[in-house]
Amino acid sequence: LDQARYVSLVSEPAAGAIATFLGVTRDNFQGKATQRLEYEAYVPMAARKLLELCQQACGKWQLCRMAVAHRTGTVLVGEASVIIAVSSAHRREALEACHWAIDELKATIPIWKKEVFEDGEVWKENEEWRQQQ
Repeated sequence: LDQARYVSLVSEPAAGAIATFLGVTRDNFQGKATQRLEYEAYVPMAARKLLELCQQACGKWQLCRMAVAHRTGTVLVGEASVIIAVSSAHRREALEACHWAIDELKATIPIWKKEVFEDGEVWKENEEWRQQQ
């Protein structure tokens, strides 16, 4: 996921602020060395839900533009799996929408993650999703 590409997608003359979020694979989780993450999704449904997420954000804040993408497949340590870019006239709207969007994405978008460690692997559900149930 190319951050510059997504920034260009949301850039426009009326935008005084662009906020971005990159979710990147880290090398550890709860004391275990992470080798990689593997994501799966039913792409048509996930894409529709990502569009709905963007529409909801535009209804909550005065945004100029918004772009969201999430990878599937293998994501190595140091690589981005998700990007959110939001533009607005002022920083508060862009920052709040970006923060809300990653939390909402993790809670509602049907994308599944497997964490692969040196000593095994585990399919993970998002803590945010579990807290809503």
